[in-house]
Amino acid sequence: MKKVVLSVFAIASMMAFVACGPSAEQKAATEKATQDSIAATEAASAEMEAAKMQAEQDSLAKLTVDTATHAVDAHTAH
Repeated sequence: MKKVVLSVFAIASMMAFVACGPSAEQKAATEKATQDSIAATEAASAEMEAAKMQAEQDSLAKLTVDTATHAVDAHTAH
């Protein structure tokens, strides 16, 4: 009798444990949130890379203008 009661209790405990887990809807929502987070991070990374490249181009353009201006100033000073 004791074994039967223990067996029933063990089976009931396992069923309760499984029933308390996340539902398919909750799992899908968690997966969607994860994918959304990854997409947002990738978009932010792409924006940062584009801004970095633009800053580099701006810096090179300014350097070119400054160098040309300096050359003209040096030439007119002589």
